[in-house]
Amino acid sequence: MAKAEYKRFEQPDERRPFPNGHAEIVNVAGGTVGRFTFYPGWRWSNDVKPIAKTQSCEAPHFQYHVAGHIAIRMDDGTEFVAGPGDVSALPSGHDAWVVGDQPAVVVDWCGATNYGKALAARKAAPKRKKPAAKKKPRKRK
Repeated sequence: MAKAEYKRFEQPDERRPFPNGHAEIVNVAGGTVGRFTFYPGWRWSNDVKPIAKTQSCEAPHFQYHVAGHIAIRMDDGTEFVAGPGDVSALPSGHDAWVVGDQPAVVVDWCGATNYGKALAARKAAPKRKKPAAKKKPRKRK
């Protein structure tokens, strides 16, 4: 890290609204961090699945739970509820929903880059070009 950086979620680099919630995204020190707010009634399979166009959430998450409670069900059937003060690491393949009547807020250091974006937009991101193969010189007779 070459220099100190300071960002606030109140002035995010990007704000992504989705039904029953939103994501505030900041880009800092070469990384992306998101603060997700989910309102009562939010469920990934109802509110974000139509945007992501995937069967379950494919974004891995490493997140700190600030407020509210979220139930998480992995595709393998593992299920738990996370709340304030909890830290969770979720691989791809899960559904989640707000439990109770309070908004849930999480800060995510891993899954914010593409969260709430359509699959086509994620695939349309610029790709690095592969260097051209060097041609072998021809032998002269």
